[in-house]
Amino acid sequence: MTRERSLSGTIPSMETSHEELKDNSIIIVLGASGDLAKKKTFPALFGLYRQGFLPRDVKIVGYARTKMDQEEFYKRETSYIKNPNDDPDTAKAIEAFKGFSSYLAGGYEDGESFDKLNKYLEEIESKYQSKERNRIFYLALPPSVFIPVAKNLKEHCYVAKNGINRIIIEKPFGKDLDSARELLSSVKQYWTEEETFRIDHYLGKEMVKNLLVLRFANIATGAAWDKNSISNVQITFKEPFGTEGRGGYFDEFGIIRDILQNHLLQVLSILTMERPVSFSAEDIRDEKVKVLRAIPPIERSDCLLGQYVAANGKPGYLDDDTVPPNSVCPTFAATTLWIHNPRWEGVPFILKAGKALNEAKVEVRIQFKDVTQGIFKDIARNELVIRIQPSEAVYLKLNAKTPGLYTRAIPTEMDLTYKRRFTDAKIPEAYEALILDALKGDHSNFVRHDELDVAWKIFTPILHWIEGRQGQVPKPVTYPYGSRGPKELDAFIQKYGYKRSGDLYIWPVTNLASL
Repeated sequence: MTRERSLSGTIPSMETSHEELKDNSIIIVLGASGDLAKKKTFPALFGLYRQGFLPRDVKIVGYARTKMDQEEFYKRETSYIKNPNDDPDTAKAIEAFKGFSSYLAGGYEDGESFDKLNKYLEEIESKYQSKERNRIFYLALPPSVFIPVAKNLKEHCYVAKNGINRIIIEKPFGKDLDSARELLSSVKQYWTEEETFRIDHYLGKEMVKNLLVLRFANIATGAAWDKNSISNVQITFKEPFGTEGRGGYFDEFGIIRDILQNHLLQVLSILTMERPVSFSAEDIRDEKVKVLRAIPPIERSDCLLGQYVAANGKPGYLDDDTVPPNSVCPTFAATTLWIHNPRWEGVPFILKAGKALNEAKVEVRIQFKDVTQGIFKDIARNELVIRIQPSEAVYLKLNAKTPGLYTRAIPTEMDLTYKRRFTDAKIPEAYEALILDALKGDHSNFVRHDELDVAWKIFTPILHWIEGRQGQVPKPVTYPYGSRGPKELDAFIQKYGYKRSGDLYIWPVTNLASL
């Protein structure tokens, strides 16, 4: 299958060819009966297959505790693969995808089950023409079984020679610094850092990956990317729905662990790191770790916590039967981080995330400082907005003269909306990009052990405070289901220097309505 290559400039590590993939490979999806595998892992594997990005003669093996026959597995495996127009080519591809997939039931904690899995894999490998055997283990599993599964895979299913072994681990990587270190050290007893791929799927999103190019391939943006030009930065995650019956799981982790400590902090690190020496995995991750080490633990005064209540015909968080009564678990959090280095000293980075809000959106909003007063008074600030999802876009809010015979400046925008500019391009799903990276052995978009450690150092004190380990448990403020968040939010972000444009600027409705 041919692949389009840019003639205007390439980043070597971001392109791939079949020669980089390993033949004689089996992808083993552990937790194959669960929601993550069904909704994300298998559709991503199908997407890679459809585009010709899987190794030749690849085999996919699902493994889980659930007992089911092959037909039931095929139904689950393909239930979230989209074919809205009943396209015959897609239907044919789905059947072919089933043809190199199979399922085996077994436990997670007993070695005997993994001996059985190993024997099954060896039966598949016995048909290979060469001695090379490559196994990719994808753990679509809850963290409670990470350690026994990692141990059993190494002791019972590891290819000792003539091949490679890789293990892909999903978040959450622990609940605080101590539990993360325990998990890290336990997995490292059996799997090397080179063999381990810790997924944060935000690192596979197109606009997050684009940050490296926007920052380091443009003099215009690079020149203004520091404390001399930037007033404040907001990184925002909004969901328009609540826990919807999954409150028991959510209550154990909360919005900070679920979104801020991993997804939004990863975006922050790429947004603020220094230029890497190269695009190699270790050079990129070295710079991310350096900037994270310059961030002290979050102060209580830099934190706003909220919990949604019933409104607009929707139930509140505490109305969910799976949520413990009187829970003070935050469903909304805004935290401000400070980076103590020469580039960013004094610039507030506000990370905001919440459930049951007024829209679905993930974006980065960089607000620049005021222009020099004098000929201009009360003029709107420039803002660079990077919309990660939905409807990927980059737009720069500028001031321009209104057309006509008098001089008046109004805010307008330079707009790069992806679906209009790249009409024929397919933006890959994050899991497609990351699984392909793991197949190539490219760690650039995966979380390194020391990066994870320093991330937990930033958030653990505030998490322990929220859980009452340092005395009284803070009670979150309430906000109505379907609102922008707590009413206290405006005052919170304004104290860090953010200025709203008010009615002077409205993102044109046509920008979204046409997408």
